[in-house]
Amino acid sequence: MTLDEIKAAVDAGQTVHWANTSYVVHKDRLDQYLITYVPNGSCIGLTDREGQRLNGKEAEFFIARSKDGAENPGSQSRPDGQGRDVAPGGAGTFPLGRQL
Repeated sequence: MTLDEIKAAVDAGQTVHWANTSYVVHKDRLDQYLITYVPNGSCIGLTDREGQRLNGKEAEFFIARSKDGAENPGSQSRPDGQGRDVAPGGAGTFPLGRQL
């Protein structure tokens, strides 16, 4: 997924993951896009400080499928078949930890 595709999906309420379902992309109250490691709540920015380069490869970002196997409209799943589960509790229900 490109940076613009990731942002559009997050803004549309879709659950976007990076690398695996433990990492969730979200937008905080300061309108910053972050990647959170759900098990411990640690965060990094989605991009470098200039907001131009992803902190990860485009091919590593994907939209979660629902638990019943139906894809979200317009979603993209990983070609290796991973990332087909929604993060525990769904999007937005995980602890964010400290945000600086």
